[in-house]
Amino acid sequence: MNPSQPEDLSKDSQYSGRVQVLEPETGRSTLRITNLRESDSSEYHFKFKTRRFEWRSVLPGTTLTVTALQVQVTRIISVHQSQTEAELKCLSSCSPAGRLYVWFKNQQRIRTQQTSTLTDNFSPGDTVSCAFSGHEDYRSPSVYPPKLPSVSVSPSGEIVEGSSGTLTCSSDANPAANYTWYKENQTLSQGSDGVLAFISISFNNSGNYYCKSEN
Repeated sequence: MNPSQPEDLSKDSQYSGRVQVLEPETGRSTLRITNLRESDSSEYHFKFKTRRFEWRSVLPGTTLTVTALQVQVTRIISVHQSQTEAELKCLSSCSPAGRLYVWFKNQQRIRTQQTSTLTDNFSPGDTVSCAFSGHEDYRSPSVYPPKLPSVSVSPSGEIVEGSSGTLTCSSDANPAANYTWYKENQTLSQGSDGVLAFISISFNNSGNYYCKSEN
């Protein structure tokens, strides 16, 4: 972090339990980092010490780039009653040239697809992820449409006129869902938090409320 005051990685909380210095032979030292994270991308340096002398190179260090994969929906081609045709892209922070990709639909490998783009038909319950070929165990987080939303009321029980209260809509989705609240067929609010708040509830607020989640 500070070139003039280098810090021992083994004492850095971000690397706690993940770094090990191996010295299999005299004159050679190896730094091993396990459970790599994208935040580990950096330039790494070393120094060595004897009882009378300390030396640290002023040359550029060793650059480590750790990539994280992410699936992004780039285009909705058509929407049918039970299926959506869409184009998906597998994105990485370093996008290495010439890499082959592996796509997974509902945890099953799509063997015909090896490029960073996938066009396919998707049902409401499908999950999709991607990986680099040869690194199938390190997949991107899965993307999937919202599950059936649930609604909670606070405070629960009897609502007294003049009091405050909230309706909260939530749904498991990746990417995160946006929510729309309706009273009967009237749109009330839209947003990412799914909360419909009442400052001072009146009798006119009585009715049937619904929420919709989409991503």
